[in-house]
Amino acid sequence: MFRKVLVANRGEVAVRVLRALRELDIPSVAVYSEADRDALHVRLADEAVAVGPAPAAQSYLDVDAVLAACRKTGCDALHPGYGFLSENAGFARLCAEAGIVFVGPSPQAIEVMGEKIRARQLATEIGVPVVPGSTGPVHTVDEALEVADRVGYPVAVKASGGGGGIGFRVAHSHDELAAALDAARADGDRFFRNSTVYVERYFDDPRHVEIQVLGDTHGNVVQLGQRDCSVQRRHQKLVEESPAPTVDSRLRDQLSAYALELARAIGYTSAGTIEGLLVGDEFFFLEMNTRLQVEHPVTELVTGIDLVQEQLRIAAGRPLGFRQEDVVFRGVAIECRINAEAAHRQFIPSPGTIDRYREPVGLEVRVDSGVEEGSVVTPFYDSLLAKVVVWGESREAATARMAEALDAFELEGVHSLIPFHRRLLATEQWQAAGTCRDLVGDRGWLKQAEPA
Repeated sequence: MFRKVLVANRGEVAVRVLRALRELDIPSVAVYSEADRDALHVRLADEAVAVGPAPAAQSYLDVDAVLAACRKTGCDALHPGYGFLSENAGFARLCAEAGIVFVGPSPQAIEVMGEKIRARQLATEIGVPVVPGSTGPVHTVDEALEVADRVGYPVAVKASGGGGGIGFRVAHSHDELAAALDAARADGDRFFRNSTVYVERYFDDPRHVEIQVLGDTHGNVVQLGQRDCSVQRRHQKLVEESPAPTVDSRLRDQLSAYALELARAIGYTSAGTIEGLLVGDEFFFLEMNTRLQVEHPVTELVTGIDLVQEQLRIAAGRPLGFRQEDVVFRGVAIECRINAEAAHRQFIPSPGTIDRYREPVGLEVRVDSGVEEGSVVTPFYDSLLAKVVVWGESREAATARMAEALDAFELEGVHSLIPFHRRLLATEQWQAAGTCRDLVGDRGWLKQAEPA
């Protein structure tokens, strides 16, 4: 398949990709910053190359250093994981120019879907509904006011190149719109070098539903079901599950059709995710993430398909080994993100050394982790340490299994979201498949979220 693959990432996703490479008997290379010299992913790789100081901009995002590591170690392919360089079309082109296979979609697909305005326009052209709002960039306050008057308040002002909750501002009235516009522009310019913004209707309590797709270079595209990622704090996902609990068979077929239409419209290859909002039984397209998702394990557990291995096979030019009718959905999977954060202190990061670490084990329990006992959690990167993923025959069974797994998870030395998840899964809202927004919000949940 490949002679050797470099994993251009760190933490749990780097470990996840390294294990997939080992199962495929493909030699691996890790890259690391000075802060990650002793990290788990460095030790698990067959080779490891230092790429710079701790700040990501000087190491994991240093395109020249990453490509130099590929050349130095003789890699003919590179897996970007998620975050960092995974949705950088320019980097994907540089890989191609250097004769290195980028394990992901084409640069063109990344560009089209990376620009939210272009993605909205494409969706509209092929009949996929989008959140009501502007059809193109909004340049002035007057233009924003016109859109807001048409769709109604509250509205969201979004950076066209944004994502992950960055470049996202909400205005509840005319008086707040100018400030929201300026803030979204500033975020877009600072984080994405793109100050273009657009305006759309903001829904207070929608469900966040997404559809997983896989496409190969032979024109085959399949969808692998829906995930519900509605439990979020400040647009950051905390809990994900598959299938989406409030999506009935009619809506499921509709969402599947939307996802396949979008993927085919751009000739999509690799793993990708169509994200949208579900308001009642109405679905509105938000964006397409042209990479592997953090929450991909829940799809793997309900389908039995290894998405990372499929990404590698697709990148190597192989056709999908199955058709849509071969995909069988089984049971329910739930994922809890274990971040090094103190929920009782407004989810602030909790750097430090992990003094004790013991993962839960058991039937249908999976932990994707990038740490171990003795690992140092630095303040330089995302706070995600691990993901607990479980499968059950029903949502109730999966919830019970997750509760047992969280009770058995031993993690000391830093604060983590384990106590938060324990309490959340015991609430009536979770049991009733609610979005839990009022529980997770700053005013509603924190009073009850002291560590166990």
